[in-house]
Amino acid sequence: MAEQTQRAGADAGTGTGFGQQIAELLRLLESSRHCVAFTGAGVSTLSGIRDFRGKDGLYKTANADRMFDIDVFRSDPSVYYAMARDFIYGLEDKVPSVVHRTLALLESRGIVKSVITQNIDLLHQKAGSSRVIEIHGSPSVHRCVRCGKAFPFAFAATVARSGAVPRCTSCDGVLKPDIVFFGEALPERAIAEARDEACAADLMLVLGTSLVVYPAASLPEMTAEAGGAIVVVNEQPTRLDGRARLRFSDLEVTFDALMKEITP
Repeated sequence: MAEQTQRAGADAGTGTGFGQQIAELLRLLESSRHCVAFTGAGVSTLSGIRDFRGKDGLYKTANADRMFDIDVFRSDPSVYYAMARDFIYGLEDKVPSVVHRTLALLESRGIVKSVITQNIDLLHQKAGSSRVIEIHGSPSVHRCVRCGKAFPFAFAATVARSGAVPRCTSCDGVLKPDIVFFGEALPERAIAEARDEACAADLMLVLGTSLVVYPAASLPEMTAEAGGAIVVVNEQPTRLDGRARLRFSDLEVTFDALMKEITP
C-alpha cells in the first residue's frame, strides 16, 4: 500500500500510470456508499485566493496574524476590516475552481454526500454544493456584537469595501463575521456534524490540506479508524499519506482528469 501511495503521488500529472490511478479513483467514487470531501486552502488557491501558511501565504505578510485575532477585533475592529478588505470582501469576484465544480457535480449525482471545509470563502456553495459543513465558520452572516442582529454578507461587504466598519442598523454596534477568530471556540454544531460525517464515510477525499491544524486534521483519521478509504490530493506531504488508498500531488491536474471522466 505504501508503495502504491508513493507511486500515485509521483505519477500525478506525468502520464506514467496516472490514467490507471484516475480510473481507480473513479471506481472508488462510484462504489462508495457515503463519500465525504474534506477541503483545505489548497482548493481555493486555484481560484486565486491566498492560503495562510504556504510559500506566498497570507501569514507571510507583516502583522497578518492580527487579522483574525479576537482580542484585536474587540479593541479595534477596523484592523480586521482593513486587512480583510480584499481577502474576504473581494470574494464575490472569485470563481470556483475545477475542484469546487467537480465536487458539486458529484454531489448532484448522489456520490459526494457532504463537503467538510476549513475554508471561509463560500466557493463550495457558489459552485453548487448544498451540504457544506464550515468548521471554521463563515462570512455569509455578520452579527452585531451588541444586540446580535444578523446581516447578510452582501451588506457587510459593501460597507467594508468602502473602507468603513460595518455597523448594526438598529443599535450601531460593530458587525462581526461568523468566522472563528483565534481565541474563539469552533462552532459546536459544525464540529459535531463533521465528526458524524467522518465516522460514516466509507471514502474520504482529503483535498488541498496538509493536515496540520487541529482539531480539523483529526477528521480524516476518524474515517480511517472506522475502516473507510482515504484519498489524498495535496502538494505537500501529509501524515496520512501512508494510509491513503491513492495519493496525488496536483489538485488541478487530478481534478481536470476526473472531470473529463465524469462529463460527456
